[in-house]
Amino acid sequence: MRDSFSSFHPLVNFVYYAAVLACSMLFMHPVLQIISLASAAIYSVTLQGMKAIRFQLLYMLPLLLFMAVLNPAFHHAGVTILFYLKSGNPVTLESVLFGAAAACMFITVILWFSCYNAVMTSDKFIYLFGKILPSLSLVFSMTLRFVPRYTAQIRAISRAQRCIGRDATQGSLAMRARNGLTVLSVMATWALENAIETADSMKSRGYGLPNRTSFSIYRFDNRDKAVLSIMTGFIAIVAIGAVMGQAAMRFFPSLKMVEMSPFSIVVYAAYFVLCMLPVIINLAEGLKWKFIESRM
Repeated sequence: MRDSFSSFHPLVNFVYYAAVLACSMLFMHPVLQIISLASAAIYSVTLQGMKAIRFQLLYMLPLLLFMAVLNPAFHHAGVTILFYLKSGNPVTLESVLFGAAAACMFITVILWFSCYNAVMTSDKFIYLFGKILPSLSLVFSMTLRFVPRYTAQIRAISRAQRCIGRDATQGSLAMRARNGLTVLSVMATWALENAIETADSMKSRGYGLPNRTSFSIYRFDNRDKAVLSIMTGFIAIVAIGAVMGQAAMRFFPSLKMVEMSPFSIVVYAAYFVLCMLPVIINLAEGLKWKFIESRM
């Protein structure tokens, strides 16, 4: 499925992810955590399809359950005792819920970062911070590319070595070790040569010079202004609610949270719309295209 939110200006994308990641890491309120987790899971599926579903079911769900169970086994604070372990340590309701909240926060941040990597490409990051922090933005951008690029290169080297019978999976144990070292040696040589070529290329293009100009395909148009204004409004509502204690949650020594009120419902609704904003934009664009096709 085409992601319409990715076509917005990099500033809009970055502000969105900065807001949802900050809220996901700071808010321990169960309503806000459920909203953030559900929104991240839905948007991840929108971006990556079945791959995201497999990742969530095979890795994220077991990790969520494991972390939720692990905390009460070692953390025994709280006044509501559920039962005792064989070691004599109590398992409390507060520690169980705190473990579930911490696990939910951890999984939510991972899902949001997976969406961030799919939308905020290296060229967008360099566009935003290249003039402010040219060296740091370049290093960060290159770091994000290292793992997928080096993984693809080492696979290509392994396939080439396999064609001449010198792959790490062929021959005796000593031969496999020798072949594996050969693959790593070739990989290290390629990495060093690639680093030198990249440095020479960036230097010849004048990267980092004060008067250097750069080409950009990004334009901050009226659509970006409208979405950024709406997003800023929802962020302001959520921030005001957090300052007034609507996102607070106490786990120890006993559970305590703010009572539901009309203002808290407004804050929860604003946070829901903020987290689901990319999905809403995608749905709106899909309906728009269907309407245009029906008129043709």
